[in-house]
Amino acid sequence: MSPTLSPSTAPIGVFDSGIGGLSVLRALRAALPHERFVYLADSAHAPYGEQGDAYVAARTEAIAHHLLQTYGIKALVVACNTATAAAIAEVRARYPALPLVGVEPALKPALSLTQTGRVGVIATRGTLASGKFGRLRASLEGPVQFAVQPCDGLALAIERSTADARDTDPATAEVRALCERYTAALAPFGTGHGEIDTLVLGCTHYIFAEQALRACTGPAVRFVETGEPVARQTRRLLEAAGALAPVSTPDGEAVRLLTTGELPLLQAAAQRWLGLPARCCAQVLVPTLASGAHSQAFSALTATHQAQAAINL
Repeated sequence: MSPTLSPSTAPIGVFDSGIGGLSVLRALRAALPHERFVYLADSAHAPYGEQGDAYVAARTEAIAHHLLQTYGIKALVVACNTATAAAIAEVRARYPALPLVGVEPALKPALSLTQTGRVGVIATRGTLASGKFGRLRASLEGPVQFAVQPCDGLALAIERSTADARDTDPATAEVRALCERYTAALAPFGTGHGEIDTLVLGCTHYIFAEQALRACTGPAVRFVETGEPVARQTRRLLEAAGALAPVSTPDGEAVRLLTTGELPLLQAAAQRWLGLPARCCAQVLVPTLASGAHSQAFSALTATHQAQAAINL
């Protein structure tokens, strides 16, 4: 029987619609080397960016419930722009005791980087159409202009290309073609007057297409993504809660990767992007929540935090 983890050594939950959130997990592991992580890719229900808000919210809540009930997570990182926009407010309301971090397109950091005053934003259609993104853009636009481009199909193509990086692979060729199409719609790129000199990667998948995107934009354009800021915010929240793992953690599995989709795809991504072996990965079923499931998860979470409070006294 596995030992029961105390709240400080319980894992941090991370999830995305697919393998894109591994870019955030990579940053989290670098910033929090003593923590345990459980990552869930909801690939069977992807892409989120081309689904409606109600669908994405239902999946987000089901996964939050699963990670709480099955793994007793001490914090949750929603490593998906679309899920953050569609559902994070409701998840926060349901589980107010749970440290919760979402992602959003990094428009604010881009403001301090641009010299031309023109910033490109590529993201899923769901993210760009959300009220959350609209409010963020409206609050920042002025001296800086944001040119936005929905990238239908790009996240899914990146998923498919993970197992085979050869230029001749059809999925890799599709990634390249989509990057060319969507950057052409935003152009011109460069450092001259009226050119886009900063590109916000508004989906966690897109950093895995960096090479293809760079070939389209040229070397002078700055890319801005969200992994490092999310990792810093997660660390701040855990410090404030007194829930950082001790420097010397118990022996055991530090990273567990789960998918609702095809296991070989996640295994290939784990090896390619994180250098982790296939044995870290498993396939899971995350069903739609039944009535009353939220309250059960909340009760379990409350008990966990009560235990943490007792430990800290």
